[in-house]
Amino acid sequence: MTMIRKGVIPAAGLGTRFLPATKSMPKEMLPIIDKPLIQFVIEEAINSGIGDIIIITGKGKRAIEDYFDTSPELENHLIRTKKYELLRAVQDIASLADIHYIRQKEPKGLGDAVLKAEKHIGDEPFAVLLGDDIIMSSATPCTKQLMDLFERYGHSIIAVEEVPNEKISDYGIIKGRETEHSVYRLEEIIEKPSLEEAPSTIGTVGRYIFTPEIFNCIKETPPGKGNEVQLTDAIRMLMEREEVYAYAFKGKRYDAGNKVGYIEAILDFALERADLREAILSYLQHKDNY
Repeated sequence: MTMIRKGVIPAAGLGTRFLPATKSMPKEMLPIIDKPLIQFVIEEAINSGIGDIIIITGKGKRAIEDYFDTSPELENHLIRTKKYELLRAVQDIASLADIHYIRQKEPKGLGDAVLKAEKHIGDEPFAVLLGDDIIMSSATPCTKQLMDLFERYGHSIIAVEEVPNEKISDYGIIKGRETEHSVYRLEEIIEKPSLEEAPSTIGTVGRYIFTPEIFNCIKETPPGKGNEVQLTDAIRMLMEREEVYAYAFKGKRYDAGNKVGYIEAILDFALERADLREAILSYLQHKDNY
């Protein structure tokens, strides 16, 4: 079985839900306390054993490249001021992984963004991690859970979770036959259906393992609304050619692409930190009208 060595992180979106903050700042660089969203995603990939990462960028995303590059002036300043702990943190960022950048010149949808990585991926399976989804796992990272299942099944696998009825229309919703606990063989997937149209309450999350056949499916998928190529449509085509599975992963997922999910992530990650937990709890407990 071919090992998963490469991961694709689409980061070309406009971030309109966080305007005006994202007018001059990539949404992927919005911080969860003192670390940008995209770093959490990259660290998940690294902790899953992926060392070759392709970030799909677009116009106005140069800050992402600068962040993961070396910063001699800043490092020299930290040395002069003897802030060695911060120095190590800054230096570690530049050596996290082997990161490559590919530009999506026009916003043509998630499917098109993934397709941009084809030449770098080649003929091997790979992971896709969406930056809007931040996942807190107590033990095994979500991507590693999918990779472990891929080693057993040898087919594409999508992360899923239970979705409340009022949010069904925000997700890709699946129908599947459970083959073992929390593992489903996909029979249907519908992008953002109404509650009446939804085949279940199990929705897709932004973590995927794909066989390279997904590239052919994306190429053959016609553009839809807004002239965008939807990854969900390509997955549906992939299901006609080979088995595709879904896995209800272990962990908590935050939709950092919307303001409430973003704030929830900040609070929960702060409460996980020994240097912040007591102060945050004290603030919340003593806050008037809370």
